[in-house]
Amino acid sequence: MKNIVTKNALLAVAYIAVVATITFYGPKIAGGPSEDSILAPIAMISLLTLSVAVMGYLFFWTPLELYLSGDKSGAVKTLLHTIGTFAIITIILLTFLILI
Repeated sequence: MKNIVTKNALLAVAYIAVVATITFYGPKIAGGPSEDSILAPIAMISLLTLSVAVMGYLFFWTPLELYLSGDKSGAVKTLLHTIGTFAIITIILLTFLILI
């Protein structure tokens, strides 16, 4: 169980890193749409929707499976461990960014 918790938390961090990298470097490489284009808001809302779906899957799928199989305490424990692991990774990354 601990492996899935760590894997999901690390995948969440990796997904955020990929999205942030593309968001930061994408316009510099490809050139962004003009400021009066409707494409930017459409892209941002689409990215938000995709991000909610990916994070929902990473954080809630395993606990939902456990809950539906009858292991309610295991579901809560897995969800809280995943969120806690993600929080620890986030705190480490933010501390690293502050120190450099």
